[in-house]
Amino acid sequence: MTLVSIDDARGFVLSSCRRLAPVRTLLMEAVGHVLAEPVRSNEPVPPFTNSSMDGYAVRSVDVRDAPTRLRVTRTLMAGDDPGTLVVGEGEAARIMTGGVLPSGADAVCMVEHTRTEDGFVIIEEAVGPGTNVRPAGSDIATGDEVFAAGAQLSAAHIGVLASLGMEEVLVYPRPRVGVISTGDELTSGPGPLKFGKVRDSNRPALLAQVKADGFVPVDLGSAADEPLALTKTLQEAAQECDALLTSGGVSVGDRDIVRMVVEKLGGQHARWLQVAVRPGKPFAFSTFPPKGTPLFGLPGNPVSALVSYELFARPSLRLMAGHENLDRPRLVGRASVDLLRRPDGRLHLVRVHATASADGALHVEPSGGQSSHQLHALASANALAFLPDGEGVAAGDIVEMMVLDADAL
Repeated sequence: MTLVSIDDARGFVLSSCRRLAPVRTLLMEAVGHVLAEPVRSNEPVPPFTNSSMDGYAVRSVDVRDAPTRLRVTRTLMAGDDPGTLVVGEGEAARIMTGGVLPSGADAVCMVEHTRTEDGFVIIEEAVGPGTNVRPAGSDIATGDEVFAAGAQLSAAHIGVLASLGMEEVLVYPRPRVGVISTGDELTSGPGPLKFGKVRDSNRPALLAQVKADGFVPVDLGSAADEPLALTKTLQEAAQECDALLTSGGVSVGDRDIVRMVVEKLGGQHARWLQVAVRPGKPFAFSTFPPKGTPLFGLPGNPVSALVSYELFARPSLRLMAGHENLDRPRLVGRASVDLLRRPDGRLHLVRVHATASADGALHVEPSGGQSSHQLHALASANALAFLPDGEGVAAGDIVEMMVLDADAL
């Protein structure tokens, strides 16, 4: 079978996925979601001109020849209404951070530059108009577009929206992602392994990765190599979930039933691809009626399953969740050792650990064995290095990589 490039396979998959219908959600549940519409302000922030310091509200013209002695007429705490108070010539008002700047005053002298005596304050340093003053609307003006559609809501976004009095927002929901492992050889849990059996690592790893990426994992268990049972499971899951992940059964073996079931359920939408990448060559994809639920048929080898997830499933799920940036960060570093390979017509993704030096440069070295069953090396990696077809790169050469864990750089 002809090898398909990563870009062609990815293009087909992404073109088959659609953003989920937006939903209104409570503000405190919206962090991590993507806005489905722009947000405009109906009021200014801050809502009134206020002091940014504890100090004294003054007329700057009165203190230009400081030190100056002024009569203190009132104390204004944050939250106090100054009412009809006007700071007149030769007067000052004691004011706390966040307090409303009274009429007449146009500056605040911080308390550290003052001293008091019998109802008066000595302003020891001149302050110009606007000093230590936060004008109304200086952060957000009425009518401003606060956030555009497509913004991913962080804690700071939530704080801004709360400051505008918002209680809910229109966002794209997190896709519900069903995960199932296939294979007669699979078992799970503690205890001695029966001969020929292996513990299922793909399903726990994929469920964990789905959750880490901000989606909603749905554990569909594991399935034996029995087409009718798998067909029923996938049909039911396609109703409940927004997307499906399977692992195993997509190669060319006689018992690779996922490929057969996907072709049956997906019909003309099904594709069985041999991607020009290592690890992760076999890959199946389809959309299932009636909702057009996408299914990503990942390889059975543990590393191949997670790499295929990164290349095809994760970007698609981010698209469905409304994200505009679908990919993990791409950086370049220098190989600390030779990263060698043999020509085979495929892009090799090498599990590496990248380390930042004092000058900020990234140095890259393999994190362990590179066979597709050696999951421990992927757990020790914080990036995947891209080695194009050829002989690889020598120590000191530049290498491009996909960052898996930016916190570990």
